[in-house]
Parts: sequence; structure tokens; C-alpha cells
Amino acid sequence: MKADVRIKKLREGAHAPSYGSEFAAGCDLYACLEAGEVEIGAGETVMIPTGWAMELPEGFAGLIYARSGLATKSGLAPANKVGVVDCDYRGEVCVSLHNHSGEARVVKHGDRIAQMVITPYLTAVFSVADDLSDTVRGAGGFGSTGK
Repeated sequence: MKADVRIKKLREGAHAPSYGSEFAAGCDLYACLEAGEVEIGAGETVMIPTGWAMELPEGFAGLIYARSGLATKSGLAPANKVGVVDCDYRGEVCVSLHNHSGEARVVKHGDRIAQMVITPYLTAVFSVADDLSDTVRGAGGFGSTGK
């Protein structure tokens, strides 16, 4: 399934989001750093701009995840684990990149810093009830279904 997504360039030198392969679920997001690079100290979080705003289709959200190679090799991953770009947001897409490693890391202009998966969502209409339906699981949680 494909959809047109309008994007607006906000900074010179910004690299448009792109897919690494024909069937990639996530598009790569690139650092757009006017200073050329930024150092992220061990345990620190830095907001990294992408240089783009976007207009996602109504009923869709952009979920921002870590790039597996960057996270495992360098310890850099989104600080909030999964970022959410709502379809009515028109500001710059940024990634709060956290350094989980024990040493400083450098992010350079044009580096792939995260991936975004565009996915449909449902808006719930909540209704208060006195009872909920019974299930085999019931109220068991936090590891109750496995070892």
C-alpha cells in the first residue's frame, strides 16, 4: 500500500526521508545539523532536527523508532523509545536521540538517525462500564502468561 505524503523543506541541506529497500517498512530520517555535527555525551539526550515538516494523511501517524544498526553499534536510540508524529502536526520532525553507551558519540549532518513507520490508527470513543467481558487471562499482567 502506498500513499502520498507532502513534505516541506525547512532547512538547507536537509535530506528527504527515504526507504532503504523496496519493501522496507520504515523510512530513514536524517540529521540536519547546521553546525555540521553534534556530540552526544554518555547518558545524554540531544534533540536532532531533520529539516522537514510533513502532512501525514488523516488517520495515520508516523512512529519513530531506533535504527537497529545505530542502536546496537553506537548505543544511539530515541530517548522516548517510540516517537509519535500526529497527522495534524506541521512542525519540524525532530528526534530526541539518547546515548545509551558509556562514551561520547558524534552525529554528523546527513547521518541516518532513526526510522519512521507510517501506520493507521484508531481513535477510541471511551464509555464507562460497570463490568467488562470475562477472558481466560482476566486481570493477569506483567509476565502472567509466560515464564
